[in-house]
Amino acid sequence: MPGMGGVNRNINFRLNCDGWEVLRKENPLVFVNFLERPVAERIPKISIAPITGAQENIGFSDEHDYYTQMFGAAHKVGLDICVGDGFPDEKIKFGIEAVKKIQKGDREFKASFFIKPFENSKILEHIEFASPYAKVIGIDIDSFNISTMKNLIPLEKKTAGQLIQIKEALQKKGIRFAIKGIFNAEDIQLVKEVQPDIAYISNHGGRVETRIGSTAEFLQNYGDELRPYCKEIWVDGGIRSALDIATAMAFGADRVLIGRPFVSAFCKGGEELLCKKLLDFTLMQYAK
Repeated sequence: MPGMGGVNRNINFRLNCDGWEVLRKENPLVFVNFLERPVAERIPKISIAPITGAQENIGFSDEHDYYTQMFGAAHKVGLDICVGDGFPDEKIKFGIEAVKKIQKGDREFKASFFIKPFENSKILEHIEFASPYAKVIGIDIDSFNISTMKNLIPLEKKTAGQLIQIKEALQKKGIRFAIKGIFNAEDIQLVKEVQPDIAYISNHGGRVETRIGSTAEFLQNYGDELRPYCKEIWVDGGIRSALDIATAMAFGADRVLIGRPFVSAFCKGGEELLCKKLLDFTLMQYAK
């Protein structure tokens, strides 16, 4: 189930989970052609999706411990890490602390950070927090109306001009910029105007008010339209198997991001089960 704030009876969460199989069945030739590509072209890039509010959304006993334990295990098993943001600022700071701890043993390690759509002055403040530890920083544009943060802190529906300001600040630091939460026509127009390094297709796991649909069908319908305006396309939402990952890649995703399955595996069986889950997702012979 989604974390707190699932809307419209969780319809988009359910559509996300069903969407990849629907895509395979309706487009078998695209999928089969992908499986016939050279192995090197079928190696998936997988990240743990940015998740914050571990106590509210996961039921983890302690927010700080979640980041330290989850990120430490993820790095050890070879899983790329994304750090979420929230309110209060301690949430992103706990994520930064966990990344710093990993860097003590791996000086080259950096993570991807996704910042909530605060006023730009606050976003730039969070960028200063995160930039020494970041290879990518993105803005979570669709969470301006997320129910779990209403009445806690002002969030904004971002304009192209505001996002360009953030992109330019990151360019000066040599950090790639992502727009996360692309899921409707307005978002596509933002990508065309801003031209981020990464266009990240997401409907926040069904937790925000938006149009009804799956990230799978959005990737299919609009991935080619987005491609000229970004360097990479990332996608999350309902990815539950190696078949789903292969489907996302067949339709143009450069990276897939997975949240609940990794968190569930870690909570149930720690590092060992997290490693097994990652292997399940990466063993592409399952997708033959």
